[in-house]
Amino acid sequence: MKLMVVGGGGREHAIIKSLKKNRDVSEIYALPGNGGIAKDATCVPIAAKDIEGMVRFAKEQNINFAVVAPDDPLVLGAVDALEAAGVPCFGPSRAAAAIEGSKVFSKRLMEQYHIPTAKYQVFTRAEDAIAYLKAENTYPAVIKADGLALGKGVIIAETEEEATAGVHQIMTERAFGDSGNQVVIEEFLTGPEVSVLSFTDGETIVPMVSSMDHKRALDGDKGLNTGGMGTVAPNPFYTEDVAKECMETIFLPTIKAMAKEGRPFKGCLYFGLMLTQKGPRVIEYNCRFGDPETQVVLPLLETDLLTIMQAVHDGRLDEVDVKFSPGAACCVVAASGGYPKSYQSGYPISFGKAEEMENVTIFHAGTKTGASGEILTSGGRVLGVTATGETLEMARAKAYNAVKEISFTDMFYRNDIGARCK
Repeated sequence: MKLMVVGGGGREHAIIKSLKKNRDVSEIYALPGNGGIAKDATCVPIAAKDIEGMVRFAKEQNINFAVVAPDDPLVLGAVDALEAAGVPCFGPSRAAAAIEGSKVFSKRLMEQYHIPTAKYQVFTRAEDAIAYLKAENTYPAVIKADGLALGKGVIIAETEEEATAGVHQIMTERAFGDSGNQVVIEEFLTGPEVSVLSFTDGETIVPMVSSMDHKRALDGDKGLNTGGMGTVAPNPFYTEDVAKECMETIFLPTIKAMAKEGRPFKGCLYFGLMLTQKGPRVIEYNCRFGDPETQVVLPLLETDLLTIMQAVHDGRLDEVDVKFSPGAACCVVAASGGYPKSYQSGYPISFGKAEEMENVTIFHAGTKTGASGEILTSGGRVLGVTATGETLEMARAKAYNAVKEISFTDMFYRNDIGARCK
């Protein structure tokens, strides 16, 4: 089989490494891929949002199956275009991808179908949003851009001044472009956060092993929000009782709601949850594998990934026994100094002994190949260093031992990924 994976980050590297395990796979093309992915797939310089280009390439190469991994092409309708060209795909349609593409849509869906989430209001004018914040006078307040914003369109404001500045940043200064045409202002929820990725064919839903992301840039959950500085799996706060409650009150109701809306969801649906004192609440939906959550979830997957993805596409997910190993995984992100703001790139990376370490996998997120074949930095999040072990402590120790072997100019990472699980 010839496969095509759209995207070029750590998530895509993890997906490609899992797909490679299937013996029927003869070739994997990554669009556009990156320096590390190039060792596991053939990288093709077609951007993830170039839908015409990817359709043309898939037809020319007679691609048997495609995986569209990032949010932007999914929301733009890449799966619809590929399917229309006769290329079977793993991923939701444009209509279904709106569950992530529009915070307003997802909040109204949850309200209409009684799926537990934070209270909210929607605003189309900055002055109305600011007036509401002043009237409520409740902080922290959560302000979200309606559309996609590279995982950075959420502002948690501690004061009225921060909230006002946040609204202006999104709506007036247009920091996230058209994604800021509307904002959602939510009540601030407290409790442990849980990420649950799930396979679904629109009727059956199979949650994957739970995980815990670490969004803030610095130790102790300080600093700016990022796309994620590391993850662990499973999440110890996500007990069997919590999982059962989530299935009954959130997971199945969401799948049924999307079907009822004429937007059946097929692919990977990500549930960002907050375990509050009143029970689990949905913070956000993503219409795809999370990044870096994928980098701890897929290394624990025992069932063949391609088999699962084909079953999702064909509506036969109920026929597949999806299994995960009983161990744990930890991923530590090595990032460029200055991330998530401005940073320099193009620095050579030294891996030391990290690549030879047992039960350690290095997923490349922001790398490129230099003129002499060396691996250079090319993004904010550069590497995801993942280790598996019988326990979370064992996985954490292995991951940090591997990270300490790696170096590049201005590299930094958090030292406390998974520490709060003790």
